[in-house]
Amino acid sequence: MKHLRLLWPLCAMLLDLGLAYVVYFVARMAFYIENHALYSDIAWSHFAELLRGGVVFDTTAILYTNALWVLLVLLPVPVRPSAVYSRVCRALFVGVNVVALTAGLCDAVYFRYSMRRTTTTIFQEFQHEGNLGGIFLTEALSHWYFFLLAALVGWALWRLYREPNGQADERRRWLFPTVRMVTLLAFVPFCVAGMRGGWTRDIRPITISNANNYCDHPTEAALVLNTPFALIRTIGKNNFEVVAYYSSREELERVYDPVHRPVPSHPFRKKNVVVIIIESFGREYIGAYNRHLASQGYQGFTPFTDSLIERGGALTFRYSYCNGRKSIDGMPSILSGIPMFVEPFFLSPYSVNDVSGLADCLGQKGYQTAFFHGAERGSMGFMAFARATKFQHYYGREDYAADPRTGGDSDFDGWWGISDEPFMQYFCQKMSDMHEPFMTALFTLSSHHPFRVPDPYKDVFREENPQMPIYKVIRYTDMALQHFFAAARRQPWYANTIFAITSDHTNQSNFDAYRSDLGGFASPVIFVDPSGQMGSGMRDAIAQQTDIMPTLLGHLGYDRPYLSFGVDLLATPADSTWAVNYLEGTYQYVKHGYVLQFDGQETRAVYSLSDSLMRHNLVGRVPQQQQMERELKAIIQQYMERMTENRLVTGK
Repeated sequence: MKHLRLLWPLCAMLLDLGLAYVVYFVARMAFYIENHALYSDIAWSHFAELLRGGVVFDTTAILYTNALWVLLVLLPVPVRPSAVYSRVCRALFVGVNVVALTAGLCDAVYFRYSMRRTTTTIFQEFQHEGNLGGIFLTEALSHWYFFLLAALVGWALWRLYREPNGQADERRRWLFPTVRMVTLLAFVPFCVAGMRGGWTRDIRPITISNANNYCDHPTEAALVLNTPFALIRTIGKNNFEVVAYYSSREELERVYDPVHRPVPSHPFRKKNVVVIIIESFGREYIGAYNRHLASQGYQGFTPFTDSLIERGGALTFRYSYCNGRKSIDGMPSILSGIPMFVEPFFLSPYSVNDVSGLADCLGQKGYQTAFFHGAERGSMGFMAFARATKFQHYYGREDYAADPRTGGDSDFDGWWGISDEPFMQYFCQKMSDMHEPFMTALFTLSSHHPFRVPDPYKDVFREENPQMPIYKVIRYTDMALQHFFAAARRQPWYANTIFAITSDHTNQSNFDAYRSDLGGFASPVIFVDPSGQMGSGMRDAIAQQTDIMPTLLGHLGYDRPYLSFGVDLLATPADSTWAVNYLEGTYQYVKHGYVLQFDGQETRAVYSLSDSLMRHNLVGRVPQQQQMERELKAIIQQYMERMTENRLVTGK
């Protein structure tokens, strides 16, 4: 029994952390009650799912805010802490969690104005306001009950707090600090996991956008989140600064307006739409784009994709680019027409903004929509994005494993998820289960670090260049794509389907032209229309990921307004097509045969597209420079204003 006292600090600490969870639950319920009108139609079963998600975000916030207190109560001191030390620990615990509660209660009131959890942007939004004191006092008087609630919770915390002070054994003075040290070291991994949001191999800790994993509507994300988490996760992350290049909205929209108001020339075509996003599938690896590099010893790695472009009736574009350099950049660009500026949209404080996309637009036309990714549900934040953009269904590794038609987890690649070949076959099977018309999106995963080919193909796709291990997995994924099309051609829906193929971003590069500022964004944009209505061949136009949505909608004859920072490539003259991306503080704008680099204040460089190595700066010597600057400034201002004002959908 004497030795059991040594475990008391850990037991007491866990009991006290349990009280912190109660505090966050109280804050969430107060938020829900205060804003009940916005959530009155939520079913109890779904509300339980939101609460379950809330525990994940509460865990992260609790461990961050109470980290110092945990360290103090588990500090391996050799003697029983003094009464003063104990009171300091108690005051710290109560104070930190009452502040967290107060932040949540303030947000319950402020939410109706902002429609999202408060982030660090609030300090920038109101830094020049001089009447905040009066506004706060008015709201405080009308919400006096929140002050009473905070006081009652603070009093309860003080009374219910368990003192984590173990009694040292005078005969074994070494044992007390040793046990505390072991306990502290054992608790650290659990703290790290809790702060990250779990033990998964996801490459980044959970952020605000992950709240959409549990939500049916963006507004519900506020119920999953808590204010301390939103503040912590956005410290130093808000880089979306509204710039005023144009003084009036009218002038701004005359130069550039991302709202498309289509007037179709034909009735709506109820064709199926399939978007295939291939991990790291840069233009450098695709032979059809690089015949001009044959003299440099170029060898392509995509025989099937080459056949699609050169003999299979595909339509593509010689100068095509991605809008970002990460998977999380590509998703909004391809499926919602929102490029990456400064930081990934879905990792920013504005990730819970209202957002539309292909799934939403076509869902309104009666399409069945589904997103497919072979990793675990929630990996990379894809499920959150899919739900936010109104995909009706999401299929991941768990769904694949549960389908008796598949090989189950035996097809797991041991790292990311289900290998591309079997998952693409599953993708094809699931589309045959769907009613037409349907819209689906597939995100592959095999052509990703650590670049492992599935065991059955290790002797087929061998390591040819140790410096470029991606080559073998690109060849494998190209084969998987070939097998997918072979299976799709046997399906009754194939002839009535449009396929769009692109990559999320580029990857390893072996040629200087693809290592340049612009070459690092060289991704394919390919359309395959078995009916031949879209046309075929390689056009000398400029294309980007954000063009995929308006091009598909334009071809279908979509007749409703929508927002996209791209153009309909089929209806836009080649000399009016353009692309934009952001690289380490510099915006790159491609148009009229040039790429302009702009740092937000001035143009730093202009290069000819024919100058693939970007060696000859033509700034000040290109007649189109001034017009390109005006257009790029308008694009940036539209993006920043709409992002910060939650106007990423039409009608706002």
